[in-house]
Amino acid sequence: MRKTVDEVAELFGATPARGANFAGEVYPGYPGLVVAEGQARVMNWGFPLAMTGKRGQPLKPKAVTNAREDKLHTAFWRDSFARRRCLVPVSHWAEAEGEAGRMTRTWYAGPGEDPFAVAGTWRPTAEWGDAYAMVMVDGCDQMAAVHDRMPVLLARSDWRRWLDGTPEQAFALCRTCLDGLTVDRTADPWARPRAATLL
Repeated sequence: MRKTVDEVAELFGATPARGANFAGEVYPGYPGLVVAEGQARVMNWGFPLAMTGKRGQPLKPKAVTNAREDKLHTAFWRDSFARRRCLVPVSHWAEAEGEAGRMTRTWYAGPGEDPFAVAGTWRPTAEWGDAYAMVMVDGCDQMAAVHDRMPVLLARSDWRRWLDGTPEQAFALCRTCLDGLTVDRTADPWARPRAATLL
């Protein structure tokens, strides 16, 4: 995300949340900026999924960051998709490319404005407060060698229908973007090496 909360709020016709704290690169389980209920505000990226260990002990929840469009009507996503949709402002997103152990970052951006809008859904959670997830569809040809899924990119003319339309109207917007994406292949490693531990 290259923009401030005020810039995002102006572009999306929303009220900026004061004190919104988010990083330029958003990782699963960390705060990101969304537009929901008329406000540009921070939510945690990923719905918490309860996890248990081999002996049944509770573990730290897993952040489920993406909702496949063919799963939106399942119990995990249904209520949020029907009642709490949001826009996720994105300057670009990264995918891992290359052979295992030597993967690099490839950045993708939608056609048009920076930021552009990705379809999202959100819900309040006991674990992390308000949390959001992005909606995914089949990937376009430009991404075929890297990933078989991609975010739902929404045209500006569809923002209001995604936010306020019926679930049927919103679901009709869940389609693969066929417009040309901007692609930036880098030599940056996908996984950053961990810092050495001092003993």
